[in-house]
Amino acid sequence: MTDPKRLADPRAGRAHRGRAVALVTALAALMFGAAGGLTAKPAAAAEAHVDNAFAGATLYVNPDYAANVRGSISRTSDPALRAKMEKVKRYPTAVWLDRIAAIHGGDANAGRKSLADHLDQALAQKRPGKPITATFVVYDLPGRDCASLASNGELPLTEAGLHRYKNDYIDVIASVFKKPKYRKVRIATVVEPDSLPNLVTNTADPECALAKSSGIYTKAVQYALDKLHAVPNVYTYLDAAHSGWLGWDTNRAQAVQLYTEVAKGTAAGPRSVDGLVTNVSNYTPIEEPFLTDPDRTVGGGMVKSSKFYEWNPGFDESDFTRDLHRDLVAAGWPASTGMVVDTSRNGWGGPARPTAGSTSTELDTYVTESKVDRRAHRGLWCNVDGAGLGQPPRSAPSGFPDSHLDAFLWVKPPGESDGTGEDIPNDEGKAKDPMCDPAYTAPGAGDNKTGALPGAPLAGHWFHDQFSMLVRNAHPAVPASPKATAKETS
Repeated sequence: MTDPKRLADPRAGRAHRGRAVALVTALAALMFGAAGGLTAKPAAAAEAHVDNAFAGATLYVNPDYAANVRGSISRTSDPALRAKMEKVKRYPTAVWLDRIAAIHGGDANAGRKSLADHLDQALAQKRPGKPITATFVVYDLPGRDCASLASNGELPLTEAGLHRYKNDYIDVIASVFKKPKYRKVRIATVVEPDSLPNLVTNTADPECALAKSSGIYTKAVQYALDKLHAVPNVYTYLDAAHSGWLGWDTNRAQAVQLYTEVAKGTAAGPRSVDGLVTNVSNYTPIEEPFLTDPDRTVGGGMVKSSKFYEWNPGFDESDFTRDLHRDLVAAGWPASTGMVVDTSRNGWGGPARPTAGSTSTELDTYVTESKVDRRAHRGLWCNVDGAGLGQPPRSAPSGFPDSHLDAFLWVKPPGESDGTGEDIPNDEGKAKDPMCDPAYTAPGAGDNKTGALPGAPLAGHWFHDQFSMLVRNAHPAVPASPKATAKETS
């Protein structure tokens, strides 16, 4: 079995979760002194922890993202494309806390808003009588992305790095989240993308082997879960890679075992995790409409045995989340565990999108002509040419009842680079990665070219050419006049 991540990809209503929630009761009349009456201002009551953090809520629109989109609009002459960008500017996206400086914002973080600034903005966007949910990506693990170069972080894979992660990163984030004035904001957290999946499949890499043998990844994730889960209005979602990484039955089984061990090592066990999120920063479609049966035989072979799928029966994220949820529940997780899919860049619209299944009787031709995922290999992950925006963010998407979806989200803000194939000096711990070089032939990806767009900046930096392409190739197409998800504030 070929694991594309190891070789090429360094990167409906349910029962209440039953989490014990501490509701804050304000003191109505706290008196000071015998003679008279200083009355304390009541504290804002925390909203009850609900089953789905996104259900019925306004989703937070990040002003920093809107500013990046405005910059692209100013560089775009096509009026139709400009109009679509104007609409995308108002879509909700996650905020990445990808280094300690991101918590504090300002000049040390490229002028972006601080964590507290974002929560203040979320309160400003909150509509009367309606909850608001802001999503943050917790992403500064010691030795982060052990199988990658493009997104290595600032903290070393050492006990000293773990100490700093706990004290200077997680503790500071938690201290902001639990401030009384933010109790009315539902705070969704995506915890450490790529961390646990790397421990499942990539331990042949020396850095990943050390991450596992040292226990640092596991201890860091457990610490983050304990601290975040303790805040009643915070919701935790563990990253669970994508179907092209963990979709094989053996990989998924190992992932469920590891995730269960990690969760059981927290104070609240599996209930410290509200759900899992898949396809973060990836391109795997929600569904392959013309490839619905992995076991179908074409030209003497099953579709899943094609070169593109490599015996992986998980063709898309709806299949993967369905199977992952089923296996987690069988392992003792609550049936109410929710699933989220990052749909920011998995739309695959544009002229190359097939409109019908192939009629070829040759297996690989049949798959190539039928699949909406236009990559040459599923392990190609960096600034992929031809990709498009996917489904807009929304809660409880219908059509996939067995997937137990809490939401479609844009976890990866579309337009932010996956990485660069060039040497770019920086103080963010990020290096060039050959998978981001369009001229590189990837031996672990079927000896295909990477398919990466040229001229990309560092991971997380704005990439105008990519953003323009994503908007042009959106599927569904960006509508002419979509309703703004939330009032944009600056």
